[in-house]
Amino acid sequence: MNKSTSFLVGLLTGAAAGAILGLLYAPDTGINTRERLSYLLSKYKNQLEDLLKELSQGGTEATSEAKEEGQKVINDVKEKAEKLLGDVESLMEQIKQPKTTA
Repeated sequence: MNKSTSFLVGLLTGAAAGAILGLLYAPDTGINTRERLSYLLSKYKNQLEDLLKELSQGGTEATSEAKEEGQKVINDVKEKAEKLLGDVESLMEQIKQPKTTA
């Protein structure tokens, strides 16, 4: 994995975590917070999808051993990004579900 891809994945992960924590501790109504959180998660989901497309298109230009090693790294990043994407989608579904009061 090259440094720019690694940096981008780390940046997206840190930004998502920071945004979620910031919104959860923000003094706003629950509805507004959930809407903003849903918007941000949707935005990060789109960025992750773009990253996955970029990784799948850009990893085929190396040769032989370097190509194999690069492909391993790309596959690893893809797996992590897909897992993160699944987590984002799960969070979005939880946010959209209406809260029930006991």
